[in-house]
This record gives sequence, C-alpha cells and structure tokens, in this order.
Amino acid sequence: MRTACCIILAAGEGKRMKSSIPKVLSPVLFEPMVGWVINSVVRCNIDKICVVTGYKHELVKEYLDKLNYNLESVIQKERNGTAHAVMTAMPFLEKNRGGDVLILGGDAPFIDKATISKAYKIHKNSNNSATIISSRLDNPTGYGRIIRNSSDYNVEAIVEEQDASFSQRSIKEINSGAYWFKVDDLIKFIGKITSDTAQNEYYLTTLIELLIENGFRVDAFEASSSDVALGANDTNQLQKLNEIARNKVIESLLENGIKIPCKDGVIVGKWVQVGSGTTILPCTVLSGKTVIGKECNIGPSTQIIDSFVGDNAIVNNSYCKNSVILENKQIGPFEKLVDVNDLG
Repeated sequence: MRTACCIILAAGEGKRMKSSIPKVLSPVLFEPMVGWVINSVVRCNIDKICVVTGYKHELVKEYLDKLNYNLESVIQKERNGTAHAVMTAMPFLEKNRGGDVLILGGDAPFIDKATISKAYKIHKNSNNSATIISSRLDNPTGYGRIIRNSSDYNVEAIVEEQDASFSQRSIKEINSGAYWFKVDDLIKFIGKITSDTAQNEYYLTTLIELLIENGFRVDAFEASSSDVALGANDTNQLQKLNEIARNKVIESLLENGIKIPCKDGVIVGKWVQVGSGTTILPCTVLSGKTVIGKECNIGPSTQIIDSFVGDNAIVNNSYCKNSVILENKQIGPFEKLVDVNDLG
C-alpha cells in the first residue's frame, strides 16, 4: 500500500517582513504560519513530516520542538529555490520510496485538510506522477498559470507570469505552490533540474516540466477556496491574512450559536473553544488554548489567554492568563488573573 509523507518548505528569510524572525514564524491569529500548515497535515493522518529550515533555523527548530508531533527537520544552508529545498530532504525521501510526498510552503497557512485529502484521492485514483494543487483567482497577476490540454484536460504546462502570452494571462487557474508527487518519480527526475533560470535557482515547476516531457501523467486538483494559495511577503499581506483568518473564525462561531453583536475589536484564536449561547462583546481577545463554557458573557475590553472559563460565567474589563474561572463566577471590571508561575 502506498503511504504518504510530507515536506514543508520553511527556509525563507522574508526580508520584506523587516522582522528578526523567519517568515514562517510570522503569526496569523497568534499562531506561526508554519503551525497552521503542520496542523492541517497532521489532521490528514500524515505522521511522517520533514520541515526544511534555513534562515535562523534554530528559531524554527525551537518552535517545532514545542509541538507534540514527531517532526524531522533539515537545514537548507543556501536558499537556491524550491527544488533545491526538496533536494536537501533527500534522505527523508529515500526512506519513503514507494509512497507519495506532499510538498507545501510553510508560509501558506490556509491549506486545509479537505484540500489535501481530495487532491491525494485524485492523485492516487488517476495514478498521477504529480498532482498540482491549483486555485482560481479573479486577479491571477503574479501567479503561474495552469495550462491544460484541450483533449483530456490534463496539465500541459505551468507558465509563469513573465513568460505568459496575452491569452495565457487571462487564465484564472493558478499554481498554489502545493504538490503531490510519487516519491520514486520525484527522486528520478529532481537531479536533472538545472538552475538555468533568471534567479539561477532550482524550481519544482521545472520538475513538473520534466515529468510532462517524459510522458508521465501530471494533473491539477482545483481547490474550492482561493485562500489556499495565499501567503505573505510583507506585513501588509500578513495583516490581510490575519483579517481573513479572523473573519473565518468569527463566522464559524456565529454558525455554532455564539453571539457576537458587534465584531469591533473581537479577535479569537484558531484553537479557542467557545460554548453555545455565549456572548462575546467588543474589544475582546481570546487566544491560546482557551476554553469558554456555555452561556457566558465575555467582554467588553477583556483579554483571556490559555484559560478555562466555566458555564454561565461573566468576565468583563479583565485580563486573564493561565487561569481557571469557575461556572457562575463574575469577574471584573479591571481584574487581572495571572497564574502564579508567571509572576517570576
């Protein structure tokens, strides 16, 4: 039986972020972008994961070590493109011969379980050597376009923006930068990639070209959401990712019976759990592994971090960290509850 593994590319510096940390550690709703990616992979029951680190690799490794997952990591000492990053993980690939490998960017936080799983189903059922995870954008400027064969609709090429003709630039299906490959086919051809590019780097899109040229089957799975292709190269784009993520969480809460009469200043982290019937008022920030019970009133002007709040509790104008608030308890205004371990 073919098994699946994953390589996550997390070596980039992200100079335009103007930050002292690697780009993949930039937070979206308080969680590093690479953490979002790892979580989606783990939810697909893919437990063999290798993270390719590079710039300030010790910081990425420190973050990875805090996660409760069995992750491998390798260091890409020189950042020479996406294919070069995968070459760095060659020992990991050799251990997974006969299977399939999912390759993801660590700076694309909205790749999700459904997209990964559906793409893999197509990949296996169609016996593809490679399956590109594509997306459809109203404005595809800057992205590589997916060119499909008119006869069987399989992928014929990926054409980058600068190389695309006028008609090709009108194509809205784009390469998200996420792929499934047969491990053996990837190993067979990745060594044949050259750095004959404008940046003198090695790219996975060249591997796609080699597979197609040699008669191997390549297809693309179009994700249902265009968000899977989104990343951030500067803080302006990072802010947009945070806003998208914030709205996704709030919409999910509303669908599950949480009352948010006014969204102004309401930020809820990805891992926060909130019970039905609870009301969240403006200027409330909930983050970490916080759990809020049912029928609570939270806010306004309240911050709760890694805490538990029991059913029917009221917390307003307060700061709570590593705290337990019992059911029916009323906290506030201006109370500060902090775990004694944080007092130094």
